[in-house]
Amino acid sequence: MKERSASEPTQGAQRRDVEASSRQATPSSHADPALVEHQARALVDLVEADRERQCTQILGEASSRAAALRTQSQAEARARMRQAFAEQRLLQRSRIAAAEARLATHRRLHEQQRSAALLRLAGEQLPGELLALWRQGASRAIWVDHVIAAASARIPHGPWHIVHAADWPPSEQQALAQTIAAESGAAPLFEPDATIGAGLKIVADGNLIDGTQGGLLSDRDDIQARLLRYLEGVT
Repeated sequence: MKERSASEPTQGAQRRDVEASSRQATPSSHADPALVEHQARALVDLVEADRERQCTQILGEASSRAAALRTQSQAEARARMRQAFAEQRLLQRSRIAAAEARLATHRRLHEQQRSAALLRLAGEQLPGELLALWRQGASRAIWVDHVIAAASARIPHGPWHIVHAADWPPSEQQALAQTIAAESGAAPLFEPDATIGAGLKIVADGNLIDGTQGGLLSDRDDIQARLLRYLEGVT
């Protein structure tokens, strides 16, 4: 009769343990189908819930980014619009200022041209107007009085040499001679001059008071300045 070695029982026990483990690890072919379906459904629900959560998160983040982009775009659009309006207002103000400057320039040119035309007209008409004043008795008397007053203030008393227009009436000369003689004690010397159209001039001791038509018109700058002041006062 054979003797069994001590290792044989141990090896048999190990084989039994492995078989038992295999039976526990392998699902029984007789498992409950309802349980399996329930577990599968739970797994599917879990996957679906996770998918929905991720989709919701992704959609939320996308919606937030889209809202932020819309807000930024709207803000940038408003900023561009404000900038465009500001540039348009600035451009409009510049155009208005330029138009006003051009208008002011045109007005100044118009006034200058108008003044120049009036001065030319006055220069053309003034000699005739002076001649007409000299030929009228009342205005001629005022003219002579102004010249005599200027001479009395600037020329020493003494014999005066009065050179005058040839058409000055002798009666007026005689009346003036009597007045001067009574004031100064010396009668003036009268001399007609055909080159004088109107007025008179007084010469004494190298001094001259020129109240003739030509003398009054000789200082054109002063005449034009006076006319301009007159025109400015009228307009």
